[in-house]
Amino acid sequence: MRILVLCTHNARRSQLAEALLRWLAGDRCEVVSAGTEPGSIDPRVFEVLHELGVPTDGLHSKSVEAFRTTAFDLVITVCDHAREHCPVFPGAPRMLHWSLPDPGQAGGSPEQQLDAFRRVRDELRERICREILPLLDT
Repeated sequence: MRILVLCTHNARRSQLAEALLRWLAGDRCEVVSAGTEPGSIDPRVFEVLHELGVPTDGLHSKSVEAFRTTAFDLVITVCDHAREHCPVFPGAPRMLHWSLPDPGQAGGSPEQQLDAFRRVRDELRERICREILPLLDT
């Protein structure tokens, strides 16, 4: 199964989802993430992934344009802006939208901001386990 995770900047939520999917699904799927307006990855993404022992090798921000001709079985948008501006992937028989807050916009102390990344990471992990992993076992 080929999965694409989309977000606006491909800097936080989609990177977390890509790394978690690879870690949890292993070789049962091929996953990439991309952004409609790609930027650089927030370093806190690496920090909260490493807390769980999730590998981050090869994570980098990518443009959705690089995947326009790639056939995906599933496209997941993880922010409302990306959903509204998502290009059409006619070969994708299934699309999911997970409206998640941008942890990069969290206020407070550095530890409170890091907690926002942890909450999004944990919610993504839960959704992947509940909604994606069962699809891979069919």
